Amino acid sequence: MTTPVSFEFFPPNTPVGVEKLKTVVQELGALKPQYFSVTYGAGGSTRDKTLSAVMDIAGAGFEAAPHLSCVGSTRENIAEILATYRARDIHRVVALRGDLPSGTATAGEFRYASELVSFIRETQGKDWHIEVAAYPEVHPQQRYAARDLQHFADKMRAGADGAITQFFFNADAYFHFVDEARRLGVTQPIVPGIMPFHNYGRIAQFAQRDGIEIPRWVQMKMEGFMDDAASIRAFGLDVVTKLCERLIDGGAPGVHFYTLNQSALTLELCKRLGLATKD
Repeated sequence: MTTPVSFEFFPPNTPVGVEKLKTVVQELGALKPQYFSVTYGAGGSTRDKTLSAVMDIAGAGFEAAPHLSCVGSTRENIAEILATYRARDIHRVVALRGDLPSGTATAGEFRYASELVSFIRETQGKDWHIEVAAYPEVHPQQRYAARDLQHFADKMRAGADGAITQFFFNADAYFHFVDEARRLGVTQPIVPGIMPFHNYGRIAQFAQRDGIEIPRWVQMKMEGFMDDAASIRAFGLDVVTKLCERLIDGGAPGVHFYTLNQSALTLELCKRLGLATKD
């Protein structure tokens, strides 16, 4: 049985980006993913662009899952967004706390993603499929791993159907996190989020910002390649392929790829892993 895959995009900012994403959707759609998710800017700053990207994906015949962040929002505002998606027959969502827009002081009516999940279940019923975020190497704003794990368990108990992890390069961190979550009674699938090395410098910046460990030997090799793009690409593919193989062999229920709106590396990874659906 083939391991399920899903892919994440960010909403494009330009007409050229919109057209490029449509092409990427078709290319990755050939792998028959479970769904495509689309991110949501701080405080809902990309709300209309997220909706537009989601509708383009749905219009192309694929299941789409908009991200929905609650920080800085009201219950009325969230209900309105959900009604907009429901009217367009979208019933899958990635529920997040999210970040406050720069210069904003108040968190709004929701403090945690668990409150957003509870709100959706209480007001919308059971026909939404809700994914939440998980942090195998601990949320960057949380000092204590045990507290972070408890927040995760709270989200799952509130009614989430599954979780997608922040990207990571240490399989042991994922397996340990899953074991600890199971110990707290979490039974839902926890899907690893995978970031191909689209651009090493950019990924390293993301990792440093979010407290994600890139193994030192990988860093040293990558930095040693300097501007040798071909070597960086080849080595990055090897590292991420081995990571995914270990995760799949260890029982991961799926793989969620952070595509950065590109298809080439993700397609190659899926081919290497045997995740490409054969007609």
